[in-house]
Amino acid sequence: MSTPDHLAAIQHQQALIVLDGALATELERRGAKLQDRLWSARMLIDNPALIEQVHLDYLLAGANIVTTASYQATFAGLAARGLDRGQASAVLARSVQLARSARARFMALKPHEPLPLVAASVGPYGAYLANGDEYRGQYGLSDQALWDFHHDRIATLLAAGADLLAFETIPSLQEARVLSHLLNEAFPQAWAWLSFSCRDEVHIAEGNRLDECMDVLSKNPQLLALGVNCLPPAWVPTLLAQARQATAKPLLAYPNSGERYDAVHKTWAGSTDPQAFGEAAHGWQQAGANWIGGCCRTTPADIAAISQWARTDR
Repeated sequence: MSTPDHLAAIQHQQALIVLDGALATELERRGAKLQDRLWSARMLIDNPALIEQVHLDYLLAGANIVTTASYQATFAGLAARGLDRGQASAVLARSVQLARSARARFMALKPHEPLPLVAASVGPYGAYLANGDEYRGQYGLSDQALWDFHHDRIATLLAAGADLLAFETIPSLQEARVLSHLLNEAFPQAWAWLSFSCRDEVHIAEGNRLDECMDVLSKNPQLLALGVNCLPPAWVPTLLAQARQATAKPLLAYPNSGERYDAVHKTWAGSTDPQAFGEAAHGWQQAGANWIGGCCRTTPADIAAISQWARTDR
């Protein structure tokens, strides 16, 4: 069964596709130290077993898709840590292998559940810079430079057995276009979703209107869903309404928990409640989202709260 058919079969059984939640902040919650340019990808080297356990816990919470720990794993970033080309390829492949291993463990425990899918995370160029540019864009790079940056990482992740790609936290229409063209021209058998980081309830991080971006990307049949991630939950309904006016594709949303990040002290402020997050997610579905999960500071409990109603509201 193809990836699109598999996803359609899952959504025939429940109200929406349930994505997983945060990886890096969940690893930190479990004691991982991620003060590193590689962020969560550091654990691919230091503690891969912890990554696999987080994947498994999200599957047990009801996620239909788990996203690999490759968001900030790039050939350039791994080279800066002293890894040669072969070692870097092995780290990238390991991110997929860990998710697939967690899936195998899940299916051994829950053999009658739908087979979950593995999405290989492809973070933006700004994530490699590790300076917050995934929330600003404006890299000043050519299309060819972005193509070259992303191409080999995507090839490695697909060769390792990812079911689809997650182009996530993309701040600019330029980078989104490059990724879309790369998918068509270099990987015509691959599937992906693409989600933007946003600066407010109307614009993506670099400044284009979200609906304009949706209109451009809608023409690519390999992009199975479009949407937003890593943003305040309160922005989601308005952004989804805008996106729905511009595309008939499935929409996805996986915002942060709602807590606020203090970049000066590198701490989070506020509180979160899984039940409230799950109820908010119900509203995002009513606003047009077909695929829903969580980003920074969300946990397996948040995903369980979404899955609970997604599996009964049919």
